[in-house]
Amino acid sequence: MTRPILLAAMIAVPMLSAPALAQDADTVVATVGDEQITLGQMIVMKQSIQDPNMANLPDQALWDMMLDQLIRQTAVAQSAEEDAGVRAQLELQRRNTLASAAVTQIAEADPTEEELKATYDRLFAQADAVREYNAAHILVETEEEAKEIKAQLDDGGDFGALAEQHSTGPSGPNQGDLGWFSADQMVAPFADAVAAMEPGSVSDPVQTEFGWHVIKLNETRLREAPPLEEVRDQISQMVLREKVEAEIQRLVEAADVEKTEGVDPAALNNTDLLEAN
Repeated sequence: MTRPILLAAMIAVPMLSAPALAQDADTVVATVGDEQITLGQMIVMKQSIQDPNMANLPDQALWDMMLDQLIRQTAVAQSAEEDAGVRAQLELQRRNTLASAAVTQIAEADPTEEELKATYDRLFAQADAVREYNAAHILVETEEEAKEIKAQLDDGGDFGALAEQHSTGPSGPNQGDLGWFSADQMVAPFADAVAAMEPGSVSDPVQTEFGWHVIKLNETRLREAPPLEEVRDQISQMVLREKVEAEIQRLVEAADVEKTEGVDPAALNNTDLLEAN
């Protein structure tokens, strides 16, 4: 009876799992020679994965694959000879990584309502309403062609049909339609002609650098400044960009910078310098 009792007792005792390993970014997950591969390196590597199929692998499969790749990479890297070119590249990568981290930290804080309102007011508070035009045109190469088309329109010709038939511009297949635009979006002769027209009218031929235009003005409107809520995201991005640029400028001005004189700029072309140990 002793053996069954012992077996029953063994079954009743819960399996004791290994104690969990303390984990932080510096936790060593493998060593290759005297070089350590850390959990932080694994996490950063996972963040860099672009292939969604790979990123969605089960954790264990992805872990094994990445760790194997890092081990192989480390072993190969240890066989390389470090020359001036390698040292320069490593230093550039280090600075770029640190600079990117600094910019990210600067941009972490969301803009305050005061900052958003101040930027919005700077952009829009004093801005006058902008007149916009909805028009169509027929673009041809010569004045004679333009006059002939204008004559056909004066005789009751259909503007859209004539635009489809004769216009050389990209809007021709769309019956010459240009949609809505402001004067500053068009070249001066075209914009001046449109500004002088009444809705529903057709212009005499107008010459620009692109050729000769016959213009039909459909309607006009005043574009008021958009409300803050409508442009909040764009304003927020602008505030963040300005804060980042201001902090970069402050850091550069505060840095103790000395430029070495006498280095020949032509040395940029001397790649042999990178092969020195």
